[in-house]
Amino acid sequence: MSIFLNDIITPRLIIRLLGEEVTNACLDNNLETAQQLLHATIPAEFLNELNSLQNDCRQLREDPAYRPWASRAILLKNEMKTIGLVRFHSSPELHADKPYRKGAVELGYHIFSDYRRKGYARETILGLIDWAAVHFSVHRFIVSISPENLPSLELARSFGFIKTDEVVDEIDGLEYVYLLDRQLNT
Repeated sequence: MSIFLNDIITPRLIIRLLGEEVTNACLDNNLETAQQLLHATIPAEFLNELNSLQNDCRQLREDPAYRPWASRAILLKNEMKTIGLVRFHSSPELHADKPYRKGAVELGYHIFSDYRRKGYARETILGLIDWAAVHFSVHRFIVSISPENLPSLELARSFGFIKTDEVVDEIDGLEYVYLLDRQLNT
């Protein structure tokens, strides 16, 4: 697979696709091997994100075309240090259960505590949105956010995401669903 699918480069970050080997090493709690394969340090906090990696494995078994949308490490370019995780919850949804999901991808991100409020989430989201638009012609993006997560709500609104729905996630509870349609905003 070409490099443009594996690494998304922004001014300060490399957003690197984990791939099967790194994912499996993390799921086996083998950070040393995962770090060697990723070519970056990975903090123990990364192991709190195993649910995302397990979801990736399930989705890849069901649909191998999901690969470029799977979990990515957010790396500080100058230090090659993992500062978070980001992923799309699915490939673009063509047969969606709700009209606002048609042709959209939902993204989720987690910036580790020491790196929050420094603009890394904004840079990551912008990098992913631009990458999806350029390489896959995706222009509709969804984020689901807990009503208590005020920084993420503020960030979504600053990008122009508009509240579209409310759902109850079986793990996270009540979430507000926001949609950004870049074709409407151009």
